[in-house]
Amino acid sequence: MRLNKFVAHAGICARRQAAELVKQGQVKVNGKVELSPAYLVQPGDKVAYKGKTLRLEEKKVYILMNKPKDVITTVSDEKGRKTVLDLLRDKVDERVFPVGRLDRMTTGLLLLTNDGDLAQRLSHPSFKVKKIYYVVLDKILPEPDLERIRKGLKLEDGLAKVDGIAYVGEKKNEIGIELHIGRNRIIRRIFEHLGYQVVKLDRTYYAGLTKKDLPRGRFRHLTEKEIIMLKHFTKGKK
Repeated sequence: MRLNKFVAHAGICARRQAAELVKQGQVKVNGKVELSPAYLVQPGDKVAYKGKTLRLEEKKVYILMNKPKDVITTVSDEKGRKTVLDLLRDKVDERVFPVGRLDRMTTGLLLLTNDGDLAQRLSHPSFKVKKIYYVVLDKILPEPDLERIRKGLKLEDGLAKVDGIAYVGEKKNEIGIELHIGRNRIIRRIFEHLGYQVVKLDRTYYAGLTKKDLPRGRFRHLTEKEIIMLKHFTKGKK
């Protein structure tokens, strides 16, 4: 098994992130730093990350969280801020990691797992994983600006194309937006580009999963049916 895949299957992170950890010199094999993600782990090799020996996770775990505000979507934080894993502490035995990111002040659906292969597929743009957000702006969004967003805005890192956008109810500062691109702070940057500030941002739908019966700050394990749905959704795509 390639080293990056081994690290991902040990429940540290997705495979792409694991490759970066290896390249950064954070992974050791038999006591020595190994910089090649393609290194083939041999029987008897001892792989370590941050001084801890890694072992392949046998039981796959899939957790859906309704993330609250002021929580970081990382495994750990050097500044000591609360992370999503702190919300699972002493409640989940297996080591899991978040799939993708929600920024600190964004709330809503977040998937955590130790299934590195599924995490990799769900995170890759080619799979076009559907995500829907509820947005509250600091002021009314006129229809011409709504249409500009619908057609796609050119930001500093390229075209920001949404899959759908509409007003929520009668208030024209409350917006529903659907997209599959996952660039950093993309929704906030879309509205900031046109002079609006996002007051509230909540992910209400992710890859067929919703917040039904899941209060803010709580989490639950996915059902077998939901797990099959996610794997079927990403099966065979590249």
